Amino acid sequence: MVDVTEKWRTERVTAAFYDAGVQHASVAKLGARAMWGADLGRMFADIERLADVPVGASVLDIPCGGGLAFRGLRSGQAVHYVAADISPYMLTRARREAGRRGVQDAIEFVQADVNALQFPDASFDLCVTYNGLHCLPDPRAALAELVRVLRPGGTLRGTSCVTGGGPRKDALIAMSRRAGVFGKPPHAGQIEKWLKELGLNVTLERSGAVEFFEARLPFRKAD
Repeated sequence: MVDVTEKWRTERVTAAFYDAGVQHASVAKLGARAMWGADLGRMFADIERLADVPVGASVLDIPCGGGLAFRGLRSGQAVHYVAADISPYMLTRARREAGRRGVQDAIEFVQADVNALQFPDASFDLCVTYNGLHCLPDPRAALAELVRVLRPGGTLRGTSCVTGGGPRKDALIAMSRRAGVFGKPPHAGQIEKWLKELGLNVTLERSGAVEFFEARLPFRKAD
């Protein structure tokens, strides 16, 4: 069986093909509609909200890929933005994208495995994870790690392909798993269930075989 984590850590051709497509919003939207029956415009609208992150906030973007979410940042934006990915190749592409968009000064680039993050507890005000959970062998463990590094009152936002969207879409997901591109994608409804189990308040929408989620970690009650 293909080790999906190692594939994404070392593979360049698949990574470049994905990044080239998703960086062009029109191509990504058409592809998502054709493959997953999904309106990916919701993801791009969510990315644009990064421009509204408060001054001084800490943001973790993982997997950052080739810098998909950088389009939401403003030049000179005073935030601490950590772009993390398991792939050195993707981080190289992300650095280039940050320079092209003029936001490199706001970004720290880190090689990281989302299932074993090196960051301390409660490090970030916002965690974003776009198009990554379905590539992981244990997406629930990844969500637990993201919640661990989230500060009370912080927010986790992202997207993921899910099974249960219909026979054709499930067949495409199964084929992607055999190719080692997808790990073990969540089933429809599991992301919401897992995040609630982890103590977050969740808002989730599904379009075709893609779920869009936003979850907030409540402030701890005073002892």
